Amino acid sequence: MIKALDRWLLPWISQRFRRPKTHVSDVMLAVCDHFEPLHRTDKTGAMRRLAQWRERLPSLTDSSSDHEGAGAKHTFFYPIEQYDPDILDPLSEICRRTRNEVEVHLHHDNDTAANLARTLEQGKTDLRRHGLLGSDPQGSAVFGFIHGNWALDDSDPSGCGCGVRGELAILKQAGCYADFTMPSAPHRTQAPIVNQLYYARSTSEGKSHHRGRRVSSGHEGTGALRPSSEHLLIVQGPLSLDWRRRKWGILPRIENSDLGPKNPPTAARMAQWLDCRICVSGAESWCFIKLHTHGAPEFGHRSNLGEERREFYAAIEQMARDRGFRLHYVSAREMVNILHAAEDGHGGDAGPWRDYIYSAPPLLRPALVP
Repeated sequence: MIKALDRWLLPWISQRFRRPKTHVSDVMLAVCDHFEPLHRTDKTGAMRRLAQWRERLPSLTDSSSDHEGAGAKHTFFYPIEQYDPDILDPLSEICRRTRNEVEVHLHHDNDTAANLARTLEQGKTDLRRHGLLGSDPQGSAVFGFIHGNWALDDSDPSGCGCGVRGELAILKQAGCYADFTMPSAPHRTQAPIVNQLYYARSTSEGKSHHRGRRVSSGHEGTGALRPSSEHLLIVQGPLSLDWRRRKWGILPRIENSDLGPKNPPTAARMAQWLDCRICVSGAESWCFIKLHTHGAPEFGHRSNLGEERREFYAAIEQMARDRGFRLHYVSAREMVNILHAAEDGHGGDAGPWRDYIYSAPPLLRPALVP
């Protein structure tokens, strides 16, 4: 069916009727970039793209300011199958300068469980070599994950782009703290759960994230799922129909939280994302907005590095003042930490919970003074 509407339209309609009515006090905004410098280019082209990011991103970060005075955040999900130290060195420097972070992206096809586990371990080692990836309370490296070609847990109907069923358990065992792949609409891999934060139990049947249990605050009692080796946290971005932008003047377009080259972020889109009310059940005053983009290639620079991005940050900072909510620019890791704080019953200002469970990458930690 067109735009995979048969997979998500009815769940979206049901979710619309169940949206919370409480006032939003805190908004967490994360931009998760499927960052592929080598996409349709060679290494020279990749280095040229990184130079553009190194030149232009700091001014965007410096010109924006959230409730705590932090600049806008941009999380780079780097494809670990394309590891090259010459590319990761400047990317690490960009992160150091702008206080941003790198997580794990992976494209694989016709893979096996054993090879996937090896690939993830090698990817963690490679990224950690550059001071990247956060840590759990025991000091072990952890990571957020976005699946290449949207095919999480072998979910592509064509059978391409993965091959490993039970993938969620392998990710969890490797140190994955959350998956950030969804939404994928209009792609056919779109899950039938929309606009939710939930735990999915890994099974050998594939498409495990097509079923799940909402994350709920402590008094509703789902916290026991968090440490389970069989459950992975799924963090979704907003997905809805946009009646203000119509195709042929009639049909609504899909609002899938993608910062594509022809669809830069705007205050109007921010209002739609807020309207999806993605939150922890029982802690509805904290709203989580996860956006995605493909920012490395030149076609992604307009939405991610251009003047429209600067205007967007100014507009939503004003929106926060007008509507009376605290705006928090967060990395993927910080978003999950705040989510878990809500799950454990914490309230009030969400900002202090950015490092609640998973600590910042070594690259961003204060240097020890002898």
